[in-house]
Amino acid sequence: MADTSLAGRRVLAIVTNDGVEQDELVVPVGQLRDSGAEVRVAAVSPDEIRTLVGDKDPGKAVRPDLTLADVDPTAYDLLLVPGGTLNADALRLQDEALEILRSFTRTGRPVAAICHGPWLLVEAGAVDGRTLTSYPSLRTDIRNAGGTWVDEPVIADTAGDWTLITSRTPDDLGPFVREAKAALVAGTG
Repeated sequence: MADTSLAGRRVLAIVTNDGVEQDELVVPVGQLRDSGAEVRVAAVSPDEIRTLVGDKDPGKAVRPDLTLADVDPTAYDLLLVPGGTLNADALRLQDEALEILRSFTRTGRPVAAICHGPWLLVEAGAVDGRTLTSYPSLRTDIRNAGGTWVDEPVIADTAGDWTLITSRTPDDLGPFVREAKAALVAGTG
């Protein structure tokens, strides 16, 4: 895909304040911003986000722009759900995160989730009939929730009323960000 400006497009990344996989947050946020999109990061609290590398080593600290409770999900064109085992497991227990996700799916706007991020989709009942990928340990959860799990670097499932973009690990960030940009350019949000 040729580099196309994402000026005027708004992206919301949602995370907890502890355990998000560093590159699954900072790489997409940075690349989407570099392409002209406005990207906001929402966390459970206004405290610093402590990222991890490989789910164990301390990563960069990130300041959230707002809290999940302060998000108006209708103001954004794409939802980004980074992984990190600790982050994703805790995020799926946050009612605000579930409601933000459901707002996107109800209104036909794209969702991009990587690694353990699809746990939020499973919890929200949003994978039934969808094809997606994730970190391999989620495959049974996805299948039990009615989804089809495949082992591919990126899946852009457009079969439903909203585009679902998923990837497996930080190794797949190139194709993952490319598909997120494509969804924004296509105006599916």
